[in-house]
This record gives sequence, C-alpha cells and structure tokens, in this order.
Amino acid sequence: MARDGAVYACQSCGAVQSKWAGQCPACQSWNTLVEEVGVRAPGSLSATKATRNRGLQFTGLESDTPAPPRILTGVDEFDRVCGGGVVPGSAILIGGDPGVGKSTLLLQVCANASSRGVSCAYISGEEAVEQIRGRADRMGLAGAPVKLAAESSLRDILDGLKRDKFDLVVIDSIQTMWSDAHEAGPGTVTQVRACATELVRLAKKQGVAILLVGHVTKDGQIAGPRVVEHLVDAVLSFEGERGYPFRILRGAKNRFGATDEIGVFEMGDIGLREVKNPSALFLNEGGERAAGAAVFAGIEGSRPVLVEFQALVAPSAYGTPRRAVVGWDSGRLAMVLAVLESRCGLGFGDKDVYLNVAGGLRITEPAADLAAAAALASSAMDVALPQDCVVFGEVSLSGEIRPVSRMESRLKEAAKLGFGRALGPLSGLPEGGGALPVAGAARLADAVRRIENDIWSSHA
Repeated sequence: MARDGAVYACQSCGAVQSKWAGQCPACQSWNTLVEEVGVRAPGSLSATKATRNRGLQFTGLESDTPAPPRILTGVDEFDRVCGGGVVPGSAILIGGDPGVGKSTLLLQVCANASSRGVSCAYISGEEAVEQIRGRADRMGLAGAPVKLAAESSLRDILDGLKRDKFDLVVIDSIQTMWSDAHEAGPGTVTQVRACATELVRLAKKQGVAILLVGHVTKDGQIAGPRVVEHLVDAVLSFEGERGYPFRILRGAKNRFGATDEIGVFEMGDIGLREVKNPSALFLNEGGERAAGAAVFAGIEGSRPVLVEFQALVAPSAYGTPRRAVVGWDSGRLAMVLAVLESRCGLGFGDKDVYLNVAGGLRITEPAADLAAAAALASSAMDVALPQDCVVFGEVSLSGEIRPVSRMESRLKEAAKLGFGRALGPLSGLPEGGGALPVAGAARLADAVRRIENDIWSSHA
C-alpha cells in the first residue's frame, strides 16, 4: 500500500496521479509513474491564515519605474538570440546534446560579461572547481573575474546567492540540483520542478538573471517535466551535428524577444568562435555547381542566410524506393515530390531520393520549397543550375509558386556574396527589380522548364 501523503509523478511528462498505474494517463508512457512522498497534488495546497488575511492586491498597467537595461554579455550571437541581451530577473533554460558545448558557451558568456563589469557566478553540480579552472585556462579565460562554486544542494546555493549579490548566475545543471525538502533523488521530476521553482523565484525577487543548463533525452527534448519550460522566461536549444564544427543556438521560447533568431558558432581548440557571416560558412565555394545542388536564400530571425540544398535521385535497387532527408522536414519532402510528379511530369516512383542541407543547419521555413524542388529536378534531369543562382519560393499543392517575405533582404545577401541571378516567385518582387535580376516563375512547371532549357531571363 502507498504511504500516507504519497503521490505518483510521471518521470516523462511530470503529471501527478493519486494512485499508481502502468500507463501514465497524461502522456500514455508506460512504467513512468514513480511514488514520491512530500508532493501535494495540484489544487490541494491550502492557503495559510496570513495569506487569507492579506488578500489579492491589484494594480494598473501604468508604471513610473523604467525597465532595467539588458545585460550585454559581450557574446553578440548569444545576446542576439536572447533578444538584445539578458533581461535582469529572468530565467533562461539552455538545453543540448551531451558534449555539444553548453558549458563551454556559458563559461565564455560569464567570462566576457564579467570583463565588462557584470558580477557573474558559475555554479556547477557536475564538475569540480579545478575542472572549470582548467577549461577556462585552455580557453584563455583564466583572468576573468568569475566566481566559481561546485555545489548541488539547493539550500546552500540559495543561501549563497542571498548573501552575495550577482547580476548573472549559471546553474550547470538543473538535473544535478536537489532539495532536502523532498525525498526524491536528484534528476527526478519532483526535484527538477522544485529546484527550478525556487531558483526562478529567487531571480524574480532579487533581479538576478539565472541561466539553467538542462539535459536532453534521446529524442532531443529537454529532460524533465515540461513544466520547467513553462516556469522560465526563455528556452534556448544549442544544436550541432556530429562531424561538423558548427553550433547553432536557437530560441524555442522567449518572453523578451523573437523566437526565430539563431546564433552561429564554430567550435575550435580554444572554445567557441562567433560566426558573423553564416552564409559564407555554409556555402561550398570551390568548383562548378554539380547537378542536384541549389543555393537557398533563407531568413533566420532577422538575418538572411544562404545554404546549399543537395539532392540525389538514383534508380532504386529494391522494391520500395528510399526517401532520406537531413536538415529538412520529411513530410515537406514528400509533398514536393508529389507536386513534381503530378504537376511537372517527373517520375520518382522507382527512384531513391536523398536530400541534404549542407553544413548541418536545419531549415524550417516554407520558402525552401522551391530550392528543394530545384535540387530534385536538377538531379533527376542531370542538369546543373548556374553557379551564380540562388533560389527561394513556397510551393503550393496546385504547383503555384507563392511569394515569400523579405525578398529584398534575400537578394541583397546573395548579391553581397557574389551571386548574379535568382529563381523565385513571379509575384511579390521588390519594386525596381531588387539587388539581383529574378527569373520569376508562376508555377513549378515553369521553374523546371527554366532549369531544363537553361532559360534565366526575367521575361522568359
């Protein structure tokens, strides 16, 4: 029998149940309900007498108190993703695969910010102080005035942060923290939720910005209950493909800025280097463009980024053709293949199709449809696109090429990198033609005809 006061918390989604079951009713996961003592079910907290006497106080939207200035860490790519700097009193959760460089990034952020006069503390529950010092020495940051501590007890951490005032605090990681108010072990749903709640409350009361490092599961999701993501003000994901030195910092949630910004870094022997011009990094500059390659002029947040789509269409050696895609949505690939078959007369039913976004970047915007279609058509017809051509446009199920946002920015970035022409939608072009001549196509069949017959005049 369960002990008095015991409830069962799901280790996958964080839902709390009053009795044990083999399957979690909330997320349908099996064997994830674990008995935990000292946790009250939602809605069972009783108000204290002092709280009842105080009552709820309301206020208006007007305020004479100006908002505090953002903390500029000196790492411009990190500040960009945060929305122009870290907001005092905010809590930011940063997740990523093991070994991707989360600790390296945050140590650089602390070191650069402290060199600019920001009071910073780095608290690690995974490494000893000497290990952090050794990494800082290898990165050339040993002289930065950062306060270090190795502690996992939440009570000791809170007492230390209340005694010494800081502007920016890094907790590495939230899964190693534990509170003596709960009997559950570190890393469980109860401990992660309780420790995150207390740290966020401290951030709001004292105006200190807290950066929490979060582990990720094998599916790429931040480990622990999703309630932690609801508690914090921003959720950032640090991504990187194995075999590539590039690292992408991407915002998934941000109460103080846009969520579509990315920061680009390159991992080296002495840490992470900021990449100011990602387009030059993701493009292959050597030699002529091969059949099956198309350069996509995309937008990531506020900046244009040029990346190369690579496609290979080959005869299938088995009864069921393969469809493999890296860096793009597989459902989007199936849609583009269906439009190419039904609207353009290209056959892929007996062909293996492989599509890759070069450089390890993941593309999500619909404007990449035409670039993927151009790469697939180029490979299927064995006709290379011109070396100086960029492609962008959204493809509908009817085969129409729809206009996309910020065409002028895309064309300017392409012109800056030496491109001389573009293939895009016929409507929505900038007045005056833009920075590059655009071969507009109203339908995908028109774009395929231009590629096949090497027609690139804007009035063809």
